[in-house]
Amino acid sequence: MRAIRIERTGGPEVLQLAEVDAGEPGPGEVRVRHHACGVNFIDTYHRTGLYPLPLPAILGAEGAGVVEAVGPGVAHVAVGDRVAYAAPKPGSYAEVRVLPATPVVRLPDGIDFARAAAMMLKGLTVCYLLRRTRPQRDLRPGDAILWHAAAGGVGQIACRWAKALGLQLIATAGSPEKCALALASGAAHAIDYRREDVVARVRELTGGRGVPVVYDSVGKDTWERSLDCLEPLGLMVSFGNASGPVPPVALGQLAQKGSLHVTRPTLNTHLATREAVDAMTSELFSLVTSGAVPIDAPREYALADAAQAHRDLEGRTTTGALVLIP
Repeated sequence: MRAIRIERTGGPEVLQLAEVDAGEPGPGEVRVRHHACGVNFIDTYHRTGLYPLPLPAILGAEGAGVVEAVGPGVAHVAVGDRVAYAAPKPGSYAEVRVLPATPVVRLPDGIDFARAAAMMLKGLTVCYLLRRTRPQRDLRPGDAILWHAAAGGVGQIACRWAKALGLQLIATAGSPEKCALALASGAAHAIDYRREDVVARVRELTGGRGVPVVYDSVGKDTWERSLDCLEPLGLMVSFGNASGPVPPVALGQLAQKGSLHVTRPTLNTHLATREAVDAMTSELFSLVTSGAVPIDAPREYALADAAQAHRDLEGRTTTGALVLIP
């Protein structure tokens, strides 16, 4: 099969098309022939070595396709099933993949492969953030929350999901066009961080109090302002490093800013069991098929053009989701 493999870390140029052996599924594994492979910012962390992988490595944590074979002990999917997954280990930038069966789920008929590959990691990320990573006081309809990079693939789903929950999502984005996109996706307010003072605007929108929770995938560049946007006892959720790793945290600073809480959760922790996978995907699929959280058609690239997809993603020239088509 053809796959995108890296033999060293570096820029997008290290993504190379290679011929590799797909192999046979062992106990508890399945083999999936991909129809679409998701592209996510975490893939760039693996490529650059920020999140180290044993090399050579095939990137990609998200895919959708058809089950070709199942190993012993696999009962929840069968050969011929339409499936999708967000996997704990990379390997989806390929025509075919053998992987553990735990994260693999059957797709509803109303969700096509491209949208599935664009929504699994992103949609399940929003699920564990909005539904399982919550502040000390539970969120109630009408509460304001702050979400950075809200025009991206994860952010657009978050805008729609938050609206479905009755939350007032305050979005940040880096241009008027991206702010408009966040608003069209369901954000209650949008702040252009290149032109506006994010902290001052959040305080204005919340009557000076701040928000109970900030969801931040940007990292280093937004860390300080995120803390300053929180109300007393608020929760800072750091779930990505698009601008670089967050610096070491001074615990005394959290006390001074209002007894704040900080967490660095991961999707893999929340998808560790079949029961959790079933519960989270069931909620995601229900919202998507009902139309409450629509998934836009992603931007498509050929598998061989993975390097260009990474350049576009890191250059902040994209909105929404990207997928590779084998």
